[in-house]
Amino acid sequence: MDTVTAVRATALSLESVSRRYGRRGRAREVVALDAVSCAVPAGSFTAVVGPSGSGKSTFLQCAAGLDRPTSGTVRIGGTDLGSLSEAALTRLRRDRVGFVFQSHALNLVPSLSIEENVVLPLVLAGADPGDAGVLARGQDLLARVGLTGRGAESPTTLSGGQQQRVAVARALVTEPAVIFADEPTASLDPESAVLVLGLLRDAVRIDGRTVVMVTHDPVAASWADTVLTMDGGRLR
Repeated sequence: MDTVTAVRATALSLESVSRRYGRRGRAREVVALDAVSCAVPAGSFTAVVGPSGSGKSTFLQCAAGLDRPTSGTVRIGGTDLGSLSEAALTRLRRDRVGFVFQSHALNLVPSLSIEENVVLPLVLAGADPGDAGVLARGQDLLARVGLTGRGAESPTTLSGGQQQRVAVARALVTEPAVIFADEPTASLDPESAVLVLGLLRDAVRIDGRTVVMVTHDPVAASWADTVLTMDGGRLR
C-alpha cells in the first residue's frame, strides 16, 4: 500500500501523545495522557472507555484539537494538528470535525431555532442561512433524526434525547472526517440513548463517517467496532 492510500485509510492517529498539567518534576504535576499511540481507521466506530480520571476525556480533547498535547503528534486525515496556527486549527474543527457533547448547554444555542442550530457550522463557514441548499440540508438532517416539521421551534421545547438527536444532525451537516462524541448518552434514558447510538452507528454505516466516542457505559461501548480502554493515562 502506498503512503497516500495509507493516510486516506486512517481518519485519526495519535503518536506518543502526552498531556501534562503543572510543572514537570514537581509534586503537583498531573500526567493525564502518557505516550498514547493509536490509529483509527476511516469509516469506523471507536469507543474509548475507562474509569473517571483515566484520561479518556483528555484523549478526546487532544484528538479533536480542543487542547494541544504537551508532546507527541495528532493527525486528522493526515493533517498534523501541531503544525496549525490557532486560526487554522479553528477552521479544521469547523470544517472537518463534528462534536456531540454530553451537556445540552454545550450542544445547542437556545436563542436559535432547531434548524438554525443544525446548519450553524455551515453559516459560520460563510454560507447564507437563507440559501435553498443550506435550508434543504437542515431539513433533510432533521428528517433523518426524526424531527420533521419542528425546525422553526426553539431547542428548549425538546426533550434531552431529542436535543441530542439535533446535536448529531449538526455534527453531520459539514460531512466531517471525524465525529467526536463525549459521553453522548450519559444523561439520557435508555430509549433515547438507543436512538442516539443508532444515529451515530448509521453515520458510520451509511455515510462512511468516523466516530470516536468517550463513554463510561459498557452498553454504549458495545455499539462500537473497536473498544479502547484507558487507565492511568495509557491505553490498555
